[in-house]
Amino acid sequence: MTTHFYTASSLDGFIATEDHSLDWLFAQEIDEDGPMAYGEFIASIGALAMGAHTFEWVMDNDGARWGYEQPAWVFTTRELDVPEGADVRLTRADVRDVHAQMVEAAGGRDVWIVGGGDLAGQFADAGLLDEVWIQYAPVTLGAGAPVLPRALDLELIDVARNRSFVCARHRVRRAE
Repeated sequence: MTTHFYTASSLDGFIATEDHSLDWLFAQEIDEDGPMAYGEFIASIGALAMGAHTFEWVMDNDGARWGYEQPAWVFTTRELDVPEGADVRLTRADVRDVHAQMVEAAGGRDVWIVGGGDLAGQFADAGLLDEVWIQYAPVTLGAGAPVLPRALDLELIDVARNRSFVCARHRVRRAE
């Protein structure tokens, strides 16, 4: 079981604009069956976590339908509307406690920290993040939500080009 942070980034290191938009991302060309693409990645995932802004973006941009079959934990300090029938668990708990629940729910499959970067950083701070996958888009944003607002030591384990994207997969190096 591996815990991943799988995301896209602008070349200047942002995953969303200052107003939490991802419009820049969907203007880029990607092969959904190409290297390091979403379809193959999500097939390995048994549970996921995201922050409130990511959850709200998904709900606002996917027609208020929940597109995940896996159980999801949404880290939030406020009440959010959860779609009927969706296995979404709103939480304020420590990432360590939630990670243990996610691993159990994943049933031997991997765990995905969907976003944002600060949430992935909290998992990294707790020693619970194993891999960072970043698909770099050929665009700069100038400001916004940083990929990972933490200092991490990473080892590059794979790299590929998927149409407009440079895709990189890293292993998180643990302090000895």
